[in-house]
Amino acid sequence: MILIFSDDNDRTTIEVIRWIVSMDKKFIHVHENEAFEIKVYNKKFFLESHRTKFFLDDISSVWYRRGGLKFRRLQYNNPSINIHMNEAQHWLEDYVIKTIESKKHINKQSNCHVNKLLVLEQAKKIGLDVPTYFLAENTDDVPLGKTIIKSITGNVILDDIDEDTDGIMYTTIVEKKEKDSFYITFFQEKIEKDFEIRVFYLNGKCLSMAIFSQNDKQTQTDFRKYNHEKPNRNVRYNLPADLEEKIHLLMKDLDLNCGSLDFIKNENTYYFLEVNPVGQFANVSYNCNYSIFKKIAHYL
Repeated sequence: MILIFSDDNDRTTIEVIRWIVSMDKKFIHVHENEAFEIKVYNKKFFLESHRTKFFLDDISSVWYRRGGLKFRRLQYNNPSINIHMNEAQHWLEDYVIKTIESKKHINKQSNCHVNKLLVLEQAKKIGLDVPTYFLAENTDDVPLGKTIIKSITGNVILDDIDEDTDGIMYTTIVEKKEKDSFYITFFQEKIEKDFEIRVFYLNGKCLSMAIFSQNDKQTQTDFRKYNHEKPNRNVRYNLPADLEEKIHLLMKDLDLNCGSLDFIKNENTYYFLEVNPVGQFANVSYNCNYSIFKKIAHYL
């Protein structure tokens, strides 16, 4: 039985499930609003939510897309008993999660989010080229027009940032000095690019796509500012073998067997930017005919 964790109505998950169904594989899809109670039937762990139930032993492989396994804890009136039972339930939950992660899997709940600063440090140790970066609380020493600012928390989407409005924190160029100080912010050298590269990594194999975003002012700094009227050209791309080997070493060190990595190519140098274990890869699959959804379903 395949166990799948994802957000509700995630299109990527739906595409993979279609392939799983066509392969006549059994699966359970855990939605983001589910909370499970741990039980024991016939001396076996049994998990049950308002819509899903399964024996832990019946799970053969796991795809952690997004979301995760959440638990519903029992509460007790006596404070002392409640503290003791909270600890007991914690260790049962810990056992369940670690048992699930010990099975054949694509990604894990425990490391679905990575620390950008630690990733960049590890990338440099492995020998990947990384644009110069630093943290600062002001722009006093920031070279204008040559420095970008970006979040260290991943691809940020701010729900209801303003009334009836959502917002995305894009990568931007620092064009002017700020008078006041601000919270610790990530700054990075702006690299002039020939093109960008999105790499989808799965179990040692790199599937890469070149994104020609540099000739469009709208997408020059951040290709996610999609120009739907005149989309960027996206084509298959073969990375040098030594670069693919470094990617494999990085993912191994991060204990990741799947993820989306971003690079910038400048002449003969490939600059590593970041890795997102649960990043989007549908565009890589569609534009380059990689059949990634089928590959994931087949592996599971």
